Amino acid sequence: MVKFVESELQQLRNEVYDMWTLVNSQMELARQAVLSMDRNIAQQVIVRERRVDAMELKIDSEVEDFIALYTPVAVDLRFVLAMFKINNDLERIGDYADGIARFVKDSDADSIDAGLVEALQIEKMFSTLLIMMDDLKQALMDEDASRATSVIAMDDTLDSIKAASTGILVDYARKNIDAMPLCMGLGGVFRKLERTGDHLSNIAEDIVFFIDAKVLKHMDSPSSQVKA
Repeated sequence: MVKFVESELQQLRNEVYDMWTLVNSQMELARQAVLSMDRNIAQQVIVRERRVDAMELKIDSEVEDFIALYTPVAVDLRFVLAMFKINNDLERIGDYADGIARFVKDSDADSIDAGLVEALQIEKMFSTLLIMMDDLKQALMDEDASRATSVIAMDDTLDSIKAASTGILVDYARKNIDAMPLCMGLGGVFRKLERTGDHLSNIAEDIVFFIDAKVLKHMDSPSSQVKA
């Protein structure tokens, strides 16, 4: 019985890893789509969003079944709850990648001014998010609470870039009236990226909760809880 439960838990862990890989790929494709304003890449993200949704539902169902069948306690319960919450946060990140892709697909612009891209630090924002995702996945795989905690501080970089982006976009739109729709769309992209960072901070907290039974969101931490 114990070995069967351990097998079920490992299967759940592997499926969350698969979900993670898919969502990470979606955000990387969204990055490529924005930087090149490539509608074909954007379409790939949009099409694959169905897979993200299907995986989320499958994992949620398996978590519910596991709890109903085995009534887990202690570390097993913390693990299952963490997988459930991480799965939901990953699905939301997938939604943001889809939203970014739809901006590219629906935009009339074929490119973004290189000077604007540099000023906005949009490449740095995407790369920071992708590093956070990679580090958190490794923290979960290694059950490394300190690594998960260290990722939370990286959210400050995202917040700073997002805060600066508004003024940059407004100034650019004033000087380039025809670019107003593009700037408004980019504003939406930055909001989605900032929210992605919030969900990654949630994931970091859930990893630590599983490992150390600490609930960081009820402590003084650099991040705040996301209300999906």
